[in-house]
Amino acid sequence: MAPQEINIRETIKDAQEMLDTETGISPAFRSMFKLLLVLVQFLADKHGLNSRNSSKPPSSDPNREKNKKPPGKKNPGGQKGHKGTTLTPVDDPDEVLEIAIDRSTLPEGTYTEAGYEARQVFDVIVERHVLEYRAQVLVDQNGKRFVAPFPDEVANSVQYGRNTKVNSVYMSQYQLLPYERIRDYFISQMRFPLSAGSVYNFNQAAYQRLKEFEQWLKSELINSTLNHADETGINIGGKRQWLHGVSNKDLTYLYSHAKRGSEAMVAGGVIPHFQGILVHDHWKPYYKYSCTHALCNAHHLRELERAREQDNQQWAASMQKLLLEIHKAVNQTAVGKLSEDEIQKYLLRYRKIIEDGEAECPLAIRPPGDKRRGKLKQSKARNLLDRLKNFESDVLRFMVNEIVPFSNNSAERDLRMTKVQQKISGCFRSTQGAEIFCRIRSYLSTCMKQDVSPNEALTLLFMGKYPDFVSPDYFPGSFPVEAE
Repeated sequence: MAPQEINIRETIKDAQEMLDTETGISPAFRSMFKLLLVLVQFLADKHGLNSRNSSKPPSSDPNREKNKKPPGKKNPGGQKGHKGTTLTPVDDPDEVLEIAIDRSTLPEGTYTEAGYEARQVFDVIVERHVLEYRAQVLVDQNGKRFVAPFPDEVANSVQYGRNTKVNSVYMSQYQLLPYERIRDYFISQMRFPLSAGSVYNFNQAAYQRLKEFEQWLKSELINSTLNHADETGINIGGKRQWLHGVSNKDLTYLYSHAKRGSEAMVAGGVIPHFQGILVHDHWKPYYKYSCTHALCNAHHLRELERAREQDNQQWAASMQKLLLEIHKAVNQTAVGKLSEDEIQKYLLRYRKIIEDGEAECPLAIRPPGDKRRGKLKQSKARNLLDRLKNFESDVLRFMVNEIVPFSNNSAERDLRMTKVQQKISGCFRSTQGAEIFCRIRSYLSTCMKQDVSPNEALTLLFMGKYPDFVSPDYFPGSFPVEAE
């Protein structure tokens, strides 16, 4: 018999009922069997989890198959009416190479100069560039020396330039390359003796320069109308800690903390003071705060899939279809929300499915003779049903408020590159390293949302300036450039 042909839950239920009614079993034997049943239930639940019915990533699915797109009707390449882009010649090439005709290959005759034909090759040259400042020195009749002042940022006889710092921080904090690989790149490609310690120092300098930016960022998020919040586990020095994110379509704020719950949220300094709409995945500590809440329905769809597949809950399949139907209806409106009549229609259907679910998945009842105190543990399917019932407004807020999205995927996207960093480097070596990553990544992500490229953002930073989108009312638009 194949494993998929066995109804594990029904089998466990039958075994549990027989165990409860059997009188000739010793207490020790009964306890051992209950423990084995719990273990079998745990393994069965874990075996059936995948990216469709849980928060596991698609890469963890066994023998996963990618969804193949049907063959398209369009021909490869640019379509009709598409405005293409291509290289165009420039009027001021960096280098001109003259090509003369070998006159020995020409037939006899008299030739006159008639201009030239031009072809241009666009290429990249990566090389070291050393700029030497020579300050004029004058000596008066008394032998006193007068030296022309150097620029403020040129404080040492030999030092790294701004572009070196920009490229180093870009490769470290945006492209997520380890320090040693950045060092190897500078040495092998540019004959540049850059150490891993210098890469860290550049990151540290960027981190310090962004202190005021982070305060501005938190202030802006507190005053926003809608934010997304999420958190993910990270490895710092071999210990599991948490990276938290609060963001919206314009701003991204990341920070690390040893805890996941309200202590970390207080330390972040945004959520306890926020009074707008907070989109999240029903992590209970969020409900300690008085903002308006909206729940992620992408999470609900996965949990409903698990309830349908593993617990055979028919109400879960109906709820899946209804949520997707409402989502489609909202997307088809011009205003991003449903009319009052449509809202009432969907509410009735929603509540009918909840009612059906309560009949199909009733509350667990304590067996006769069981005198244990405390709340009786419910199944995952029942817990999900209770959440959808008790937090109806938060689940369906996306259909009544045009600024509320269907899911919390925006927050998950803002955290995604953290998982890439962990895959590449394995962990953050220190809390300081994690804090540097979070602050610089918050800056770069926010800049990209404001159409400022990472390279431009870092160049402005090391020039001692803030991007134009940063409010000048919060602090001046520039800050002193200290010597490094």
